[in-house]
Amino acid sequence: MADKTETAAPVEPVLPSVTVNDLVNVYNIIDLASKRGAFQANELSSVGAVANKVKSFVDHVQAAQKAAADEEGKEKADVTETEDKGEENG
Repeated sequence: MADKTETAAPVEPVLPSVTVNDLVNVYNIIDLASKRGAFQANELSSVGAVANKVKSFVDHVQAAQKAAADEEGKEKADVTETEDKGEENG
């Protein structure tokens, strides 16, 4: 019998990624755990520092995304206004 070997296409590895939503969830987990008393008193400052750092990063990214979306909306509005004015005069 002939030996049949299949050649499969190489599988590209999936790169790990972290999204802003993942970081929001991390912050929420830390917040919930602290409310439930999961941390000892001597751990609170380091846990709080990490939570504050995550929160600051998320706030910064979300503000940048909002500003970009607002700017994109403004650019689309400018194009629409210019087109509308051109139609009125034509």
